[in-house]
Amino acid sequence: MTVHYLEIVTTDVDRLTQLHEQVHGLSFGPPDGDLGQARVAARADGTLVGIRPPLAAHEAPIVRTYVAVDDIRQAVRQAEQHGAMVAYPPTQQGQRGTFAILIAGGVQHGLWQRGQ
Repeated sequence: MTVHYLEIVTTDVDRLTQLHEQVHGLSFGPPDGDLGQARVAARADGTLVGIRPPLAAHEAPIVRTYVAVDDIRQAVRQAEQHGAMVAYPPTQQGQRGTFAILIAGGVQHGLWQRGQ
């Protein structure tokens, strides 16, 4: 299992980007429109860390991990067969690839198929 993207949704983007820069030595870029205006940092191993504000009034702060998959549609089907609920179906995310969000065990799980 490889983490592709760690998404942090918060009402205080500046504070959390500063925290992660100071504690983890990350360097965040400007808001990225392809990722909901997240400020994104790339770790040395290629994992992306994005910190963004909620996209809607009902979106609560959360930390969501997106695991890299080779075939997102197949991965979503397999997860559904094992009881996961699809909260957000496979969706193209700009040039970055395709993501999906599943809920299982009361936890949101993200999947990410990298762009070709």
